[in-house]
Amino acid sequence: MPHADPALDALLLPFAEGRLAWPRAGALFLRARDGVALHAAPHPGLACVQPFKPQADALAHAGLALRDADEEDDGHRWPLVLLLPPRQRSEARAWMARALARVAPGGVVVVSQPNDEGAKSGQADFARLAGPLQVLSKHHCRVYWSAPLHAVAEPALAAGWRALDAPRPIADPRLPPGRWLSRPGVFAWDRIDAGSALLAQHLPAGLAGVAADLGAGWGYLAAVLLERCPGIHALDLYEADARALALARDNLASHAQRAALGFHWHDVTTGLPRRYDVIVSNPPFHAQDRADRPELGQRFIAAAAQALAPRGRLWLVANRHLPYEGALGAHFAGVRTVAQADGFKVVEAVRGA
Repeated sequence: MPHADPALDALLLPFAEGRLAWPRAGALFLRARDGVALHAAPHPGLACVQPFKPQADALAHAGLALRDADEEDDGHRWPLVLLLPPRQRSEARAWMARALARVAPGGVVVVSQPNDEGAKSGQADFARLAGPLQVLSKHHCRVYWSAPLHAVAEPALAAGWRALDAPRPIADPRLPPGRWLSRPGVFAWDRIDAGSALLAQHLPAGLAGVAADLGAGWGYLAAVLLERCPGIHALDLYEADARALALARDNLASHAQRAALGFHWHDVTTGLPRRYDVIVSNPPFHAQDRADRPELGQRFIAAAAQALAPRGRLWLVANRHLPYEGALGAHFAGVRTVAQADGFKVVEAVRGA
């Protein structure tokens, strides 16, 4: 059974209370999530867009229709567009502009945000594009929706916002200018995060064989592995965020002749499909609601252990306080802490023979 989701509950409140009617022609749900409220009443013709693989899988498991995670504009316009914006404001503004671009003339856009994730500023942002709004507050969230729309209030602003989360060069001085692309909303989108930087410093040049990067992001650790370790002849990148994976594909294009590369939109916690000699990972430890979830990293460790060949090696970086030692000890024959700095730890773990 799907879990309760306050923002989703608030999003569907105008329909539950009869303030809005569900259109016969269906609706487009951007950044959709499965939850109890989606099953409390029929929502015929609902099409969902979700770039985060675990949530996309949950929607598919619930029998809901999924559209391409990149949300390409195929020209179809919807009488109703629903949106659960992200916390990151530039990305949220881009999704708002995208929602308005997909609504049919006379259609309505409905948006819901938790109060502690910028609902008040999000409402103000959306009103700049959509004009006067209807608003309800419940479940510590704010749901707001447009009047029937025939035109965007500020077309030039909407066009500018649509590009706010477009890929652009990363301005980190440790990277060659213009060489790497990222976009708002991706983890550590505008820099090399401190954990990955520490792991990169300690990866040994002798790693060889078939490798994987679990939670690959925009591809930094994978590139370091390929550049430092000539014995790596194949590398698979696993990433749950489709937007980050697309960036990694672009960022590693110059390595395509160097090694066989695979790019997998995948939930690592469900396991891996093949064996590896080497795995590197900077695993997530937050859910999308930003709550601490150390069990995510523990499941990454278990998945890595199950996928490694005998004597295969895992190189892992994590925040120093995270309780990973039990999982490492349970799944690996040998574990050593290679480095600790700036609140992070780098660990090498070797699978038994």
